[in-house]
Amino acid sequence: MTSAGNAIRGTRIGAGPSGEGERGEPAPRHHVSYWCANGHEVRPSFSVGEGVQVPDEWECTRCGLPAGRDKDNPPTPPTAEVYKTHLAYVKERRSSSEGAALLDERLEDLRKRGLIR
Repeated sequence: MTSAGNAIRGTRIGAGPSGEGERGEPAPRHHVSYWCANGHEVRPSFSVGEGVQVPDEWECTRCGLPAGRDKDNPPTPPTAEVYKTHLAYVKERRSSSEGAALLDERLEDLRKRGLIR
């Protein structure tokens, strides 16, 4: 099947060679190197200009660790927080004796209401 002369052709804004000349020159940019604890180098580009702040840390695009601008002293990887169950959080707030007292109180309330024996 061949395309007819009245076929609608899709394009996106700023796409392809038809829009390149109309957009003008890109803003001046410079690349900054960041290194993570695994030795990966990340080089994001930042705009050159007054008031532009380059961050001290950047996320490594290869491993996700924080990366710093000092190659010999990269940021330490964050320690992973161990997953805790709901019961573990409750045990942090209450002692075993407090938990037993609360359970006895609640069971007594349910017995008075006739919901359990």
